[in-house]
This record gives sequence, C-alpha cells and structure tokens, in this order.
Amino acid sequence: MSLRNQYMTVPPGTDIPSVVNAIVEIPKGRRSKFEVDKATGLIRLDRFLYSSSHYPGDYGFIPQTLAEDGDALDILVMVNEPTFSGCLIQARVVGLFRMKDRGLNDYKVLAVPDTDPLFGEYKDLQDVAGHYLREVEHFFATYKQLEGIHIETGGWDKASVATATVKESVLRYERSLDVGMVDPPIET
Repeated sequence: MSLRNQYMTVPPGTDIPSVVNAIVEIPKGRRSKFEVDKATGLIRLDRFLYSSSHYPGDYGFIPQTLAEDGDALDILVMVNEPTFSGCLIQARVVGLFRMKDRGLNDYKVLAVPDTDPLFGEYKDLQDVAGHYLREVEHFFATYKQLEGIHIETGGWDKASVATATVKESVLRYERSLDVGMVDPPIET
C-alpha cells in the first residue's frame, strides 16, 4: 500500500452514520495546522494559526467522505487529553457545526470517542456543555480573522442532522469514484 492512499483506505466508520472513523490531523490544544498531504500521504505542517487560539478538540476528517467544499468531511472530537496526528478514533457523532469558509459550506461534525466511558452518555447535542459549544463556535468564527479571511457561522444542529450529513458525504464520495473525481483506494 502506498503512503499516498493509507488514510483513504480506512473505511468511513464502524456504524455509519452514527459511529465514524476520525483521522486526527491536529491534536487538541495546538496552534499548528497539520494536514494529510494528498500527494504523499504524509502529515505535513500547513501553517501556524495567526491568532493565539488553539483547537478545542482533536480535529481531522472522516475518510472516504466528500464534503460540499471538495475535501473530506471535517470532524472535531471532544477529548480529555490530546491524541496525535494520524491517530484513528472511533467517534460517536453528537452534532454538527455549520459554517461557511470563503463562501463554501465547511461543516464540522462534532463527536466523542465511542469507547471513552467519560463520554458514554453523550448521544446528542443537548448532552454537550453549552459553554463548550460556545468555545467551539468562537474558535471557528475567529481563527482565520488575522489572515483576513471571514468565516460565516451558522450555528449548531443535532445528531440526526449530523448523521444525515455524514451519509450524504459518504454517498458523494462513492459517486465521485464512479465519475473519476477522486483516486480510488488501492486494494491490498
């Protein structure tokens, strides 16, 4: 298997659309913006955030999905301590944060580690502390301001809307394989 395809060979989840696989690019608490490099499959440093903000959870993507912005669907996983770039987390979907970046929908799935007993009772958005939701909204509303990029926030949606978004992104990815928009994963 080539490095280029190692992350996209991971299935989108173990119980789609409610339990998904999250590939962590940026651990909680970091200002460094890491991304999986599409050409090599390596995790590369994209940039440092211009502000003193830091990611409020482990941030990455759901493999074998295609969001409306043309990238894999973004996911923010609430964790008590950060993991590491490249970590695979089985995550239970609890909500969706709606936002636009440069005029395009750039939604963020909110999830918790499915096997962490501290989050065992988190099933939907109302189970998440309101202050945490405000922190996440503030982070995404302001993290690109000093770069001169305006983010338009659209608020939160419950788990059922988030899981529908996951389903749509999986289907969009599968359709893109049919028309050759993305490289299919290499069979091992």
